[in-house]
Amino acid sequence: MSYKSSIEWTDATWNPVTGCTKISPGCKHCYAETIAERFRGVRGHPYEQGFDLRLWPDRLKLPLAWKEPRKIFVNSMSDLFHKDVPDDFIRRVFDTMCAAPQHIFQVLTKRSERLMDWCRSQFGINGRSTLPPHIWLGVSVENQDYVWRIRHLQQAPARVRFLSLEPLLGPIELGPSLLRGIHWVIVGGESGAKARPMDPAWVRRIKIDCRKQRVDFFFKQWGAYNPAGERVGKGAAGRTLDGKTWDEMPTRLVPSALTAS
Repeated sequence: MSYKSSIEWTDATWNPVTGCTKISPGCKHCYAETIAERFRGVRGHPYEQGFDLRLWPDRLKLPLAWKEPRKIFVNSMSDLFHKDVPDDFIRRVFDTMCAAPQHIFQVLTKRSERLMDWCRSQFGINGRSTLPPHIWLGVSVENQDYVWRIRHLQQAPARVRFLSLEPLLGPIELGPSLLRGIHWVIVGGESGAKARPMDPAWVRRIKIDCRKQRVDFFFKQWGAYNPAGERVGKGAAGRTLDGKTWDEMPTRLVPSALTAS
């Protein structure tokens, strides 16, 4: 949990839940697991339990104390919709988000079906969304085999929906049907010692699809490999695509007071 974050598309992280379990290829080299497991067994450390799932009730109200508007990535070290997170605890997380409209909350999950079902039960009324526009819902998709997560997101009652295609492990054909009701797409390559390379053609195809459908496109990073396919040092590959830095965000969809960084 951090008041500030180095993640390019957010300002801060908030982790009322930590720990997770792997469910698809994108989880294989999970950065959060790597961080947490370094401290397993260190008595008194927040990650004394490593990457085992843990609820933190004492962190639930933290964003209410942050008065300056900021974008907050919810559960950067876990997945709010993990099967072992109780419905009531999810509700308490959303209660805090609803009570802090000065912020933008970015909720990202791979458990798309539970996100769809839970949010529809709580915020969908007669086919309309009652979820406040400062709470964004997103799903992670690493290759074409997992685009069904996007279908679930499209049915979630959110005003702003986004995709995180990171680590991008293969080509993804989005097209009009998969981008319907999607407002933002983030793309990034994998980092770390065991990173898998990302083909620049995959990124360009996604960018083209986003431009055609007028969906905001954000290119986060190349990762461990540069566009030529050469492995480079941490951060050396940069984040420019075809000579440009792509930092588009759907901030036009929320009140102007929330667009501050």
